[in-house]
Amino acid sequence: MELLENKIRNEGRIYSGDVLKVDSFLNHQMDVDFLCRVGEEFHRLFADCDVNKILTIEASGIGVACLTAQFFHCPVLFAKKSKSSNISDKLWVSKVHSYTHNTDHNVIVSKSYLGPGDRVLIIDDFLAKGSAMLALIDLCEAAGATVVGAGAVIEKVYQGGGELVSRRGVRVESLARIASMNEVEGIRFC
Repeated sequence: MELLENKIRNEGRIYSGDVLKVDSFLNHQMDVDFLCRVGEEFHRLFADCDVNKILTIEASGIGVACLTAQFFHCPVLFAKKSKSSNISDKLWVSKVHSYTHNTDHNVIVSKSYLGPGDRVLIIDDFLAKGSAMLALIDLCEAAGATVVGAGAVIEKVYQGGGELVSRRGVRVESLARIASMNEVEGIRFC
């Protein structure tokens, strides 16, 4: 998506530790008009998949998942990183490693909201090493739901996560695919 690549070039910032900050429009402050176009593109890519639920992980994926769901006319479900007192004990649980925070934690989804009749599109802001998407696939498989695809706004292709997700038999569509990036040479897209 050329529009997204231009936005990343103009507003993204590369930091040490292989971090791409796009928090001015994607995952801290959200450019809603722009993200509606992102959601519309995900709809174009997956329109023929009979999606009836979009699944993401808290917190950065929620905004783009919601703006995508409006085109599918379906609910958004997000995997929580901690159990609150108002959630049932009947949960699907999976472990995820956060690349950004370098921590492991369980993510949970209520069994009330994910089950065998669901055709799930997984949406997230980033796909790097694939841990978050793989954990969401595990949740869907445990629930008997069908994962029809996985969409990432930005994929760091060189970190291999997209390949790992594809090896699980899940179609991956990333709107901006980064082949390499560093503070000196900038970003090179695939």
